[in-house]
Amino acid sequence: MNNYEAASSSPAPLLVLDGLKKHYPIRRGLLNRSVNSIKAVDGVDLTILPGETLGLVGESGCGKSTIGRSIVGLEKPTEGRILFEGTEISSLSNREMTDFRSKLQIVFQDPYSSLNPRKSIEDLLAEPLLVHRIVPKNEVSSEVDRLLEIVGLPTTSKHRYPHEFSGGQRQRVGIARALSLRPKLIVCDEPVSALDVSIQAQVMNLLKDLQQELNLTYLFIAHGLGAVKYMSDRIAVMYLGKIVEIGTAEELFRNPKHPYTKALLDAFPIANPRLRLNARTVLQDDAINANPSSHGCRFYSRCPVATAQCREQEPELIGDGDHASACFFSN
Repeated sequence: MNNYEAASSSPAPLLVLDGLKKHYPIRRGLLNRSVNSIKAVDGVDLTILPGETLGLVGESGCGKSTIGRSIVGLEKPTEGRILFEGTEISSLSNREMTDFRSKLQIVFQDPYSSLNPRKSIEDLLAEPLLVHRIVPKNEVSSEVDRLLEIVGLPTTSKHRYPHEFSGGQRQRVGIARALSLRPKLIVCDEPVSALDVSIQAQVMNLLKDLQQELNLTYLFIAHGLGAVKYMSDRIAVMYLGKIVEIGTAEELFRNPKHPYTKALLDAFPIANPRLRLNARTVLQDDAINANPSSHGCRFYSRCPVATAQCREQEPELIGDGDHASACFFSN
C-alpha cells in the first residue's frame, strides 16, 4: 500500500482502502460467458483520518459512488481490502457486517428514492434504532425528536410522509437517519447535487456543524468542485477507477499537477469576466465514452500533453503526504 495519503505525523487512520478493485463482468452469448469487464474501481489506495473530510471528485462514471458503496458494504470488492479501525471488513459476511453498520453510514444523492414512501418519518427513524437497539423502546420516540431537532426539522413533522417534504427537507431526514446509529464515518454520496443552490449551502453548513458537534468523519463524493472545496480537508481526484491526484484542498486548488485536475478546475465557473478570457482546457467527449489506453495512462486519449510514453506506461501516484499526482509531467 502506498503511503502518500497522509503525513507521517497524522493519527492512525479510521478507514484504509488497500488496492481496492471492483470489476463488473460483461456477459454475452447463450452461455452467458464473461467476455470482458468494466473496471469501475481498479486499484485504489486511500486513507481517511478521524475527524476529517476527504473529498472524492471526478466526472460521472469514474467509480466514485462504487467506492462509497463498497465501504458501507453495499458492494463486495473484487480484490483489495477495506479496513475500518484496523479490522478488515471487506470480506465479512452480511451477518458479521451487522456489527459495523452502526459505525458506517451513507447519505444518498436522491433523498426521495432512499426513503420508503409508505412509512412516516417517525417509522423511518425508529426502525434503525430498534433493529440495532441504540436506545430502549420506551426512549425511541424521544430519540426521534432529538434527531429531527439536530437536523433542523420540527418534531411535529415526524407524523408526515416523505412526499410531504421538499427536497432539502427530505435530505435532512436522510441525514437524521444516518445519524440515528451514531456512526463514526458517513459516506456522503453527492448529497447536494439534486438540490437547489441555496438549499445546497444550507445542507453543507448543516453537515459541517454536525461534524464539529458529533466528531464525525466524512467521505464527501461529488462532481461539483465548489462543494468539494468548501467541505474537504483533503481532495482525491478520480478518473476511470484510479486516483490520479490527491492533496490538501488548499494545495490542490492552488497548484494542480495532473492535466485532468487542471481541466476540471478550468471547467469551474469564474465570476470575473476578465479572467474568463484566459486560455482554458476543454475536455473532448466524457469519461464514460473515452477510449483509455489498455496498458498506459487512462487519460491518454483526452490529455492535451500526452506523449508516446503515456500510451505505453501507466504512471504511478508519486508525491509526499500533502500532494501527489499520477503524471509523468507533473510540475
